[in-house]
Formats: sequence, C-alpha cells, structure tokens
Amino acid sequence: MIIQASDEKPLVLLVDDVVSNLHILSAILKPYYRIKIATSGEKALEIVQEAELPQLIILDVMMPGLSGLDVLRRLRVDPRTQDIPVIFVSADTSEQSQLDGLDLGADDYLTKPIVTSILLARVRNLLQRKRAEAQLRLAAHVFEYSGEAIMVTDHANRILQVNPAFTRLTGYTLEEISGQNPRILASGRTTPEEYRAMWQSIHERGFWQGEMWDRNKNGSIYPKLLTISVVRNPRGDIEYHIASFADITEQKATEERIRHAAHHDPLTDLPNRLHLQIALQQMLATAHRQGGKLAVMFIDLDRFKLINDTLGHPVGDELLIEVARRLKDCVRESDVLARLGGDEFVIVVLGDTTISRVTRIIADKIIHRLAQPYLIAGHTLHSSPSIGISLYPNDGENIEVLMKNADTAMYHAKSMGRNNYQFFNAKMNQATAERLQLENQLHGALHDGQFVLHYQPQIDLRSGRLLAVEALVRWQHPQRGLIPPDQFIPIAEENGMIVALGDWILETACRQLRAWRDQGQHLNVAVNLSLHQLRHPNLAGQIASVLRRHRLTGNDLELEITESAAMKNPETTIKILRQLRDLGIHLAIDDFGTGYSSLSYLKLLPIDCLKLDRSFVKDIEADPNDATICQATIALAHALGLRVTAEGVETKAQRDFLQRLGCDTIQGYLIAKPLPAEQVFAPDTAWCV
Repeated sequence: MIIQASDEKPLVLLVDDVVSNLHILSAILKPYYRIKIATSGEKALEIVQEAELPQLIILDVMMPGLSGLDVLRRLRVDPRTQDIPVIFVSADTSEQSQLDGLDLGADDYLTKPIVTSILLARVRNLLQRKRAEAQLRLAAHVFEYSGEAIMVTDHANRILQVNPAFTRLTGYTLEEISGQNPRILASGRTTPEEYRAMWQSIHERGFWQGEMWDRNKNGSIYPKLLTISVVRNPRGDIEYHIASFADITEQKATEERIRHAAHHDPLTDLPNRLHLQIALQQMLATAHRQGGKLAVMFIDLDRFKLINDTLGHPVGDELLIEVARRLKDCVRESDVLARLGGDEFVIVVLGDTTISRVTRIIADKIIHRLAQPYLIAGHTLHSSPSIGISLYPNDGENIEVLMKNADTAMYHAKSMGRNNYQFFNAKMNQATAERLQLENQLHGALHDGQFVLHYQPQIDLRSGRLLAVEALVRWQHPQRGLIPPDQFIPIAEENGMIVALGDWILETACRQLRAWRDQGQHLNVAVNLSLHQLRHPNLAGQIASVLRRHRLTGNDLELEITESAAMKNPETTIKILRQLRDLGIHLAIDDFGTGYSSLSYLKLLPIDCLKLDRSFVKDIEADPNDATICQATIALAHALGLRVTAEGVETKAQRDFLQRLGCDTIQGYLIAKPLPAEQVFAPDTAWCV
C-alpha cells in the first residue's frame, strides 16, 4: 500500500526502447511528476528494486528482450511491486493486445500517437484513484484492527457499522444492534444534563470527548473514555457520527488506588494528614458559611514510645491498628478521623451551639474505650489518650491556629497527668505575652539592620557536589541573641512585614551570590517566598530587577513556595509561577506532604523540585509510614519530571536510606547547619557528605 506524501511530486517510471518516445513522454509529464527512464524491460525491473518505488509505470508493449507484457507479469508476482499501477502505451491498436495487457493487470492502455491532454488526464485520474484506494484500505485496516471500539451512526444516530473491538467490549454484534440508537448501551449513570452538554458540543464543534459509564450485553457496567466526531456533507449537515471508546476500568481502579494511597495512612487505612487538611478546610468553609461550630480534637497515646521501643515496631503497629479501630467506634459518620503519623490522631467534629457538649461525650467515650486492655502478639498492653480540643471560631479561624491550639491543649492534658482531655484556653499559651513583645520589636528590627542571613548547603546525593545554598533569615536580637525564624516569621506574616522582609532577604541573598560568583564559586541560591509575596501583582518584575542589579540570571535563583501557600489559590499561583518560570527561575514546593495540595493541580504547577519535609525524614529509618511517604513522594516527583530535595537530614543512615529511594538532593545538619556567609567557604568549614 503506497500513500504519497502530499507535498512531494509522484515518481513515474517511463519504459520504452525508443529514445524519442521517452523524450516525448518525459516532456509531457515532467512539469507535474518526477521522472525515471528505462530503455528496456530488464532495466525497468532493476529500477523497481531500488529503495523508492515509482507510483506509476508507463510501459511500452513491444520491446526487444523482455516485452512490456513480460515485465508486467514479473511485476504482478512480486509482492513488493504487485500494487504499482501500470499504463501500457503501444502502437499496437489490436483489440487482443489491449485485452492481453488488461488481463495481466494493466490499469490502462493507450495507443500511439499520444494525445497530451488524454495522457495527462489518464495519469492524473489513475494516481488519484490509487491514492484514494490506498487510503480506503488503510482506513478499513484501522477500523478492523483498532484496539478501541469504533461505532458509526447516521445523521439520525442509527448504528451503521461497528468494528470487532466494539463486539469484544460490549458483547453486541453488528447484526444485533444495526439500526438501533446507541442509547441501548446506556447504564443510567449519565445525567440528562451531561447528555445535553455532550450533544451541544457535537452539534456546535463537531467533536466531544469525555468519560462515561456504559452497560455491556451481559449487564456489567463499566467506565469508558469516549470520543465522538462528525462527518458533514458539502451543505454542512451531519451525515455520520463516528464514536471510538475504550474500557478504562483498570485506569479508574489504578487512579482510585493512587488517590486512596495519597489520602490514607497505609497502616491504619485512616485518612492521612493530606486528607485531613482538605476535609478540615471544607468543614471550616461550611461552618463559616452556615454560622456553625467546629471542634478539633488532637489525640496522643500515652507511653506509646515505651511500648514501641520495648516490644518492637510490629507490636506498636498492631497497637495503632487496634487504636484506630476503637476510635472509629467512638465517632459519628459526619466526623473526620485521621492519623497524622506516629501515635497522633485527629478528630474533627462539625456542630452547632452544642459543640462543647458533643465533643465532651466523644472525648469521654474515647478515654473509656482506649483505656481497655489490648491483647497484642501475646502481650496484654495498656495505654491511654491525652486529648486537646480547640473550637472554631473561639480558638482560631484557620487550620493552622486550630491545630496548634489543639496540640497545645493536648500537651496541657499530658501535664495534667495524662488520660484526660482539655479544652484550649489562652492561659495555656505562655508565649502570648512574649509574642506580643516580639511583634512590637519586629517593626524596628528591619530598619535597624538586626536581620542576618545564614546559608545551608544543598548537596547532590550522586556526586556529593555542592549545588546551592538555601538562604535562611535569622533575627539578631540585641538582648535575646539569635532568634530562629519560626518565632518571628508567623508574626511578620500576620502584620504584613513579611513583604518588606522578603524583599530584603532576596536582595541580600542575590548580593551575596554575586560576591561568591566574583570569587569563583559556582552555586545557586534558594530563597523562600511567602504567600504575601506570591500575591504581589508585579512579583516577576521586581525579581527581574533584583537579578539585573546583581548581574544574575533567573537560572541562578531558586524560589521555594510552601505547599499550603501554593494551594491557597491554585489558578493564580500557576499564573504567577509561569511568569517566574519565563525568567528562567527554578521553582520548588517546600514542606511537601504537610499541606493539602491537589494532585490534579500539582501536575499543572510549573515547578522543578519537591522538598520533602523534615517531619517525614526524621523517623524515616524507624517509621514505616514516613518511609512510605518519602518513597511515594520521590516516585511521584520523578514521574512528573521533578527533582526531590530532602530537608532535615541529620544522620548517615537517613542519607543512605534516601539515596536508596532515589532522592536527588539533601540538606540538613549532617551536611552543615545554616552558616553565616563568611563561613560557607571558609577553609576550616567541614561538610559531611
């Protein structure tokens, strides 16, 4: 089967033992076709064995040696040449000669002398017909052997044709459904609104694609990916609908397994931190919209570490599984129960003005159930819960504050002797006054030059080479000394100072990178970007100005955005990150796994790197859940073409474990703590790689 490329002239082979005849034919055809010439039948057979086959052979009948009839016989028995169209051109006008040629498989027979217009018309029509036949054969082959089911219906949507894949998938043969409407395949799951949207797209755009549930002949319902296009007549009316579809049952099952694994704890099968964040965000929105109340219960098992360390992780895991089962018995269907990791569980209760009473009932039930003995691997074990409770809106109006206050209340419950529950109150937070003092002093700190940057190396795990340093801000307080960022960054974010502080960090880090470059040090610098900065309308322009000022390019800079910040408004985030990416800037999602990112949005973010949060790295050797999360995150990142940097690597065992999982880059105290700029390349600075 030969289908000629549309932008290339067809190749025509002229065969005649009379050179003058060849000159005449060549002169007629050369403006429209590429020409090859053979002066004998033997030469013609040599040419057709070359790599490029002619699309047409014009063949003289009477030649010395091999006649045109002899050449045609050989062409037709060779599989490689049997489909090449042949036109006989001969001075022999006898009816028998013409019949002999046509019987052998010639496509046409012209007599000499040649009429130019007749020859051109015959050649053009023959090549067009052969191309059409080849395309029809190709279409028929695709229809017959396609792995996807194909169905053709007429303008009234009556079934005309189906292919073998359709019969294999649905169980219906053409004889059984010919003339029927495809609605016989409907499962009943697709709504009338969805059908209306589908037909609107088909009529307006001539195309629709989407997922749909159908029912096959034996009654089984299955999901399929369906594509429908139309064939219109010259007036623009629809004549045919062409539908192709494939069973995506396995794909949907795989997606569900991945989704479940991403949202559930592998040990207890409870919702995990990611799922909790999403659910809590939705429940907060509901409570805010309806004027309702909400409780966050933070549960920690007393003396679990002693059991785990004494009897081993398998026993500890079985205990956690049983605790999860008992907790399920204590909550209502409308409540959310999740495992954060280790021996920490969270319950979210949605309610009204009776929320305190309902939460007390649940907490009393939990204390009673979890206090019962556990029979695990031949051991009778005892544990109890310490429960901290925060209420929306009294104790906080967002996830972070409510979780923090519930955690604070839980530690207060532990300090009260364990095996009890405590509601959060302001007295528990002894840092409140200190926080207020810090906030007041923070306003003058930037003006007075009290902030400094320390730089933590990021090392390539394969080569051990220094790739970059992360710029980390510290507050050099005149009375209290060096204050870590977790004590003042949240305050700066709340009072709006984070924008000015972020600008200073970027400017200072780029200035320092320029100084290192001038000293011959080749590395990049990573800078954290806050949510407030991310929302600045001219963020890309500001950063471009800083880079130009310090003679740097976007490729020299990596910006880190926390997972929760990226997901605050994903559509806006994607737009801003693309502007930054257009500058050549590298982009990373920081603290991955601690937020509540949607996988569907994650794959749209124009990022280069995921940073594994230190909370997962810390117990990666001992906690199978953390190991699983790290392994899954690395696999997910690599599948999306992203690098992975692990934070908080403090031991060689953690480094080796991450290396086995395929992690790309690490940073942490194993390599070096965050260092002042002058110490990063100091001769006495030693890094453990």
